[in-house]
Amino acid sequence: MSTMAALRRLAGSQRLLGLPVRAVSSGQTANTTVSARISPASRPMDVVEWHPMEKEEEKSPFVKNPDFHGYSDDPVTDVQNMRATFFFGISVCLVLGTTYLYYLPDHKNLHWARREAERRVKERTEQGLPILSSYYYDPSKIVLPPEEEE
Repeated sequence: MSTMAALRRLAGSQRLLGLPVRAVSSGQTANTTVSARISPASRPMDVVEWHPMEKEEEKSPFVKNPDFHGYSDDPVTDVQNMRATFFFGISVCLVLGTTYLYYLPDHKNLHWARREAERRVKERTEQGLPILSSYYYDPSKIVLPPEEEE
């Protein structure tokens, strides 16, 4: 295996790991870096130079896209994903969700109990009776045993 092939394989593995990559010519000794001496046209395509300031700019997506929403690095995909998320989050979940909950059937018959109480209040006021009585049962309808049997 040639030295350049080994360097290319090493550069590819370093790029995958996120490590800095320097261009080195196979004709030079190992301790000298030739990135400034090689013309841009003669550099191999798979060897990438790295500079600390370039890495800082790549970390912030706001440099490429000032309207970054956090969905993708591509500005068009970022806007499309943001719009889809807000459409389904707002329109579908909030609007249709609250509409569904509003039109659910009467849970635990709370509406029926209110209507029945209003009907009984109206019925008792028409009869001239008090709305609430202290007796649970009507005392005139209760049959008591005679006092002699006690």
